[in-house]
Amino acid sequence: MSSKELEESLSELQVGKRQVTHGENGENKSVQNDMSEGEVQVSCFTEDLHDVTLHFQIVKFSKQIYAWIGCNSAKLGHLYAAATTRPNNIVSVTSILGGTSDNTGSSIARRLVLKTGLNIVVACNIPKDSPMLEATAERKLTERLASLGYFRPREI
Repeated sequence: MSSKELEESLSELQVGKRQVTHGENGENKSVQNDMSEGEVQVSCFTEDLHDVTLHFQIVKFSKQIYAWIGCNSAKLGHLYAAATTRPNNIVSVTSILGGTSDNTGSSIARRLVLKTGLNIVVACNIPKDSPMLEATAERKLTERLASLGYFRPREI
């Protein structure tokens, strides 16, 4: 699926009464809606880096965030779930889809739980031999999550 086809298919995505729309000419795209209890908030955007296009989709539920990172395609990639576990509130991550030899995305999920305090599901199809691309994708994702107000306040 080409980048243009992906943009067109994402532009028609509807969740409940929310519609996801996109800008023209390839600029960053996003939908931000006020979220009350029980509503779903969807944000989609694209970042063009030198020779790579990263696509992002963030779906915020009441107590969970689903994030998808696509690299040059609309493939789901590996899927990871992360949450805090008791008794010490450490973060546990598990692979839901994909092999365990490729952990691209698991570290992103772990750090997002620490920053947001929410359960996280991350789908990621970044090539495993691209640590700089993974770091850039995580930085862009965390910037957007912070701008949407999903990070919990820092404890002093």
